[in-house]
Amino acid sequence: MLIDRNAPLDVLHANATARVLAVTQLMETFSSREVQEADAVDLKHLAATAAVLLRDGCDLLNVLGRRLQPS
Repeated sequence: MLIDRNAPLDVLHANATARVLAVTQLMETFSSREVQEADAVDLKHLAATAAVLLRDGCDLLNVLGRRLQPS
């Protein structure tokens, strides 16, 4: 993901929130299912997707945090 470090703070926050929320919902889905019923390949793909979304969210939050620091 390409992050525009000069994007408005509310845009950075909204994008980070969307990614973290997506991972949260994915993890809540996992917690309500029997893992034994899941296919190993599907679990690997879902875990990789969650990792990418979390990394993107963290990167966005890091940019947001740097922007909020006094100069």
